Amino acid sequence: MNSILKQDNSFIAMARTAAGLLLATALLSACSAIAPPAEKNSDWASQRDQLQDLDSWELRGRVNVRYDNESHTPSINWLQQNVEYHIRLWGTLNAGSTLIVGSPDYVTLESGGETRSAESPEELILQQLGYELPVSQLKYWIKGLPSPDSEFQLSFNELNQLTTIEQADWTIILSDMRQYGPISLPRRVDLTRPRNDIRLRFFRLNWTADELAEG
Repeated sequence: MNSILKQDNSFIAMARTAAGLLLATALLSACSAIAPPAEKNSDWASQRDQLQDLDSWELRGRVNVRYDNESHTPSINWLQQNVEYHIRLWGTLNAGSTLIVGSPDYVTLESGGETRSAESPEELILQQLGYELPVSQLKYWIKGLPSPDSEFQLSFNELNQLTTIEQADWTIILSDMRQYGPISLPRRVDLTRPRNDIRLRFFRLNWTADELAEG
């Protein structure tokens, strides 16, 4: 009997050790999936040029939307391929899973088994989801670039990293910059606009693109 108990105890100890190793491996993998903090950027012009060349990318994360006394925090997956984009929102949003597909020539929104179209993504999202998402400019802002369609003001920190964009009545704050190969990209982006008191917070952003793997 004692021999059986010893074997059982030994098996339990080995199982606990294995479970601990698996948990440690999972935590290390999760940590390594997050890009390291951004390096000092002493040349904004060079960083700007690299970001402008980055026209195909994918990001995953969450977005908190505060608008008209309501708050939603869906997950977001944004795939940008040159001028075409696929944006999927799902989770806590009242509309459930939503897919927005568009380019300069068209935009469609699929939700609840129905597909609708409009002349602009902003118009379509406002009609169907009830809040504003400035997709046409956000594809620049979320990378850390001002949109080329209007005047803007930029602010930098002591490391000469871009921290704030003010454009088209919006204030865009970039934070938790991460280094992806030669390019710095934000892990969090906050957008606010006093008119209608709109607040959008993109966070836990993880970026992938072929260019980001190049050193």
